[in-house]
Amino acid sequence: MTAVTPRDVAPRPPRAAWSAATERRLRIIAPIVVGITGLALWQFLVTVVGVSDYLLPSPAAIAQQFAEFGPAIWSAALVTGTNALIGLVVGTVLAIVLAAFAARWHAIDGMSAPVVAALAVVPIVALAPVLNSMFGADSQFGRQAIAALASFVPVFINTFRGLRQTRPVHRDLMRSYAASGAQSFRTVTLPTALPYLLTGVRIASSLAVISALVAEYFGGPRGGLGSAISTSAATSAYARAWAYVVAAIVVGLIFYLATALIERLVLRRIPVGGAQ
Repeated sequence: MTAVTPRDVAPRPPRAAWSAATERRLRIIAPIVVGITGLALWQFLVTVVGVSDYLLPSPAAIAQQFAEFGPAIWSAALVTGTNALIGLVVGTVLAIVLAAFAARWHAIDGMSAPVVAALAVVPIVALAPVLNSMFGADSQFGRQAIAALASFVPVFINTFRGLRQTRPVHRDLMRSYAASGAQSFRTVTLPTALPYLLTGVRIASSLAVISALVAEYFGGPRGGLGSAISTSAATSAYARAWAYVVAAIVVGLIFYLATALIERLVLRRIPVGGAQ
């Protein structure tokens, strides 16, 4: 009988590494399984249970509309995505600038607080037709302004909070090193505030798409997913309307994933302890 030496036994991976690999696989497999199950249940409700098309078109019918009207759908998605992107960029820049001033001077903080609170509760449904009427039927500015307005609030709140998170001991340490205000901001304040700012941008990315979509729904120039959804529903093309809805979901996911990726890449470059 041959003796088995430790060298002949295959080493087992560490439990922590095994758990991490399993968790990564589950993160990929679980959403796919849930999505396939949901689509199967959806198709079952329409074909077997007999849910009406005007209530819930089948996934097959929506896919058929995608294949038939694909160029028009993605053209409308490009319009909505452009409006949302412009609004997101403009709203983010304005929010960062105002948050920096508000964090630096208490007087500006006191003046900006009620304005931001008022902007947070502005009803987009009521504001969209007003802006579309003000800037004309051929201008996309009203839609972009609404997307910027929706993006402004979460970015401002998160950035302002992040700028106020710097610990006094860190500021005192920088003063003891005779660091200038710009050096203190670059090495202490900015790394501390950056995770909050990026979280606000990630939240605002989805709000920008939703706001642009709602603004397109309530008039303005033709084009955009909101207008297409309204037109398709009005002409009883329910499967086509759902195809535009799916395209809107795809646009929103692209914005969210892009900002989440940017957040992950940027946070990797923050100095250790900078976000503490």
